[in-house]
Amino acid sequence: MTNRLRTEVQEEEEAEKQLIVEEKPKKKEIPDNVFTQFFSKGFIGAEEATNALPFVLYLALLGMLYIGNRHLAEKNIRDIDKITKEVKELSWDYKSTKADLAFKSTLSEVKKRVDTLALGVKETMQPPQKITVKEGEQ
Repeated sequence: MTNRLRTEVQEEEEAEKQLIVEEKPKKKEIPDNVFTQFFSKGFIGAEEATNALPFVLYLALLGMLYIGNRHLAEKNIRDIDKITKEVKELSWDYKSTKADLAFKSTLSEVKKRVDTLALGVKETMQPPQKITVKEGEQ
């Protein structure tokens, strides 16, 4: 009885194995569209596509360099605009400070400032005199 049971179990296992082998998924068929026809049936084969791969990678590298260069140029232009605005602002500051200094160094403004400090400095009433030294005298 045990032998008969073993043989039946073995036969069932073999039948299941055959079913599993028969039920293996079949290869998926590639749909027939423009791209598959382009690469498989006619214009470019697998070997030609593989041979062209270095050139395609070279073109991709050139494209990335072009895009990077463009970004760098735009960044430089933005920096130049920012610095130009800063230079204009500093130029306005310089001109206003220069005008203020010219105003404060006038005789009347200096007199007002000295009078408020009470240093005892007074304005001269005589015009300035020119001192000349002759070469032989010292």
